[in-house]
Amino acid sequence: MILVAGESLIDLIVGPDDGVHASPGGGPFNAARTIARLGQPARFLGRFSADPFGNLLTEKLVQDGVELAIPGRVPEPTALAIVALGGLGVPEYWFHVAQTATFVLDQPTARQALRADVTALHIGSLGLVVDPMAAELERLVHDLPPEVLLLLDPNWRPQAILDADAHRARIRRILPRTDILKTSTEDLSFLVPDRRPAEAARILLDWGAHCVLLTDGPSSVRAFTGGDQLAIQVPPVQVVDTVGAGDAFGGAFLAWWAERGLARENLEHSPQLLAAVTAAARVASLTCARAGAEPPWRHELDTDEEWASHSNSDPGAPGSPPAGNPLKSGRSAPTTSPRQGNV
Repeated sequence: MILVAGESLIDLIVGPDDGVHASPGGGPFNAARTIARLGQPARFLGRFSADPFGNLLTEKLVQDGVELAIPGRVPEPTALAIVALGGLGVPEYWFHVAQTATFVLDQPTARQALRADVTALHIGSLGLVVDPMAAELERLVHDLPPEVLLLLDPNWRPQAILDADAHRARIRRILPRTDILKTSTEDLSFLVPDRRPAEAARILLDWGAHCVLLTDGPSSVRAFTGGDQLAIQVPPVQVVDTVGAGDAFGGAFLAWWAERGLARENLEHSPQLLAAVTAAARVASLTCARAGAEPPWRHELDTDEEWASHSNSDPGAPGSPPAGNPLKSGRSAPTTSPRQGNV
């Protein structure tokens, strides 16, 4: 079981015609959906409002096969992101997060979600920014069983971070327990300012991260460990938008790793790390070929070299879309939800 902890929210997307479209989003929310669609058991730790947006978010997770760690609802409203798209489809954000259901979390609830079946934890984004969730997730990280793999995706959102230095300090406190730091060149410019990306990645390794995965849009993905550096080309696709691509990359990396029963020590094995990053980049690229944060299902990757060896094309198996899902035939759902600008 992969536990994904963090925010789910609603993107209110303002189109060029001034129309407004409400779409489910949030980096951890997208990552959990990716993991479940790729056939791995996923549990989402986050609160949901009793408002209609809370229903929309939970329905989306359940449809994709994600288990809800906290099925109950709270009266606070759902967090909102107001999104405007630029000419190249790059989103600009304004956030409404204070006193919302999204970030309500206490330590007993967090610990209950971290049951014995959890083999990996995925955290990051606004879940490490807004309290009380941010403080409780940091506590949860420090109490993680040693065998649980931790992936951290900072997904830096400067518009929502009131105290950048305090947030950097929190990330740095978590890094010594971090096995996989998934970051982008944009994230690095905030986490380690005024350094070249490769130099910044090495600094993050020195601060404690075991492995750094660095994405840079359509440019090669780079993977850094204590003794190695790899570069993997991003598969070319006809890009519809970059919605959810970075979230899909992180979720896919964990799903591929879990599907093969790999552990922390395998991160030092270059062929396995290379294959995992290649597989994750493929998933991110396919996500870019669709409108909105709609990662592929596991059966769509049966012919992909890095995924085929563990294929399970049983339509009733985890990672298969529900009956009637438009993505079953490879068509994308008509949604847009700008979430992560980089692959």
